[in-house]
Amino acid sequence: MSTIVPQRLQKVLAQRGVGSRREIETWIVAGKIQINGKTAVLGAKVLPHDNITISGRAVPVAAPDSVKHRVILYNKPVGEICTRSDPQGRITVFSHLPRLQHQRWISVGRLDINSSGLILFTTDGELAHRLMHPAANIEREYAVRVLGTVTKEIVDKAIAGVTLDDGTIAKFNAVTFVGGGGANSWYNVTLTQGRYREVRRIWESQGLKVSRLIRIRFGAVLLPRDLPEGKFIDLDIDSAFDHLNAY
Repeated sequence: MSTIVPQRLQKVLAQRGVGSRREIETWIVAGKIQINGKTAVLGAKVLPHDNITISGRAVPVAAPDSVKHRVILYNKPVGEICTRSDPQGRITVFSHLPRLQHQRWISVGRLDINSSGLILFTTDGELAHRLMHPAANIEREYAVRVLGTVTKEIVDKAIAGVTLDDGTIAKFNAVTFVGGGGANSWYNVTLTQGRYREVRRIWESQGLKVSRLIRIRFGAVLLPRDLPEGKFIDLDIDSAFDHLNAY
């Protein structure tokens, strides 16, 4: 007879598509989650028969293999923000995503309001966790229009590592000239970090300004050239992310 082993609360909820591990941990800290009527704490473990509620609402706890998850690729336009709601009433990326029942879309990373291009969304919190985990070392690629003169010295520094405004070190894995001339030139850059506005800040550290930024690749997933801004396509989870290990 097999023994059922308790699992960490945030892992179970992430597998059900309730949210990402990080998001669920913030709910636990805020006291929003209860297990069998008692407020959950970080490190809590649950069994299949436990009663879990979030802000008083029961969470359907289906077996992991019965939950069908989705991953979509969304082509974000400039002007949309990567939050679920905005006090200023601005359009969010979530407003264009398909509606779900008993699940929620989890964004894999973000793009700032002035950037466009590829963003992945999934209902699988565990997959989102693996995709965003630093150990996954997933490369992102961006098409960048730079305002100013880009010298070989600047490119070499950007690849070797530069100091950002907060004192951290950041660098590109590669910088490739694509085209343009005069004051504006296009470059493709790659990096494996995912810090806030990192691509822009690397160029800004060298006295340059990014006038356009488009994410065109995340790992092996490319932004389709024929996908209009504001639209999405479904991805096959197994073929797109079969290289991932469990982090």
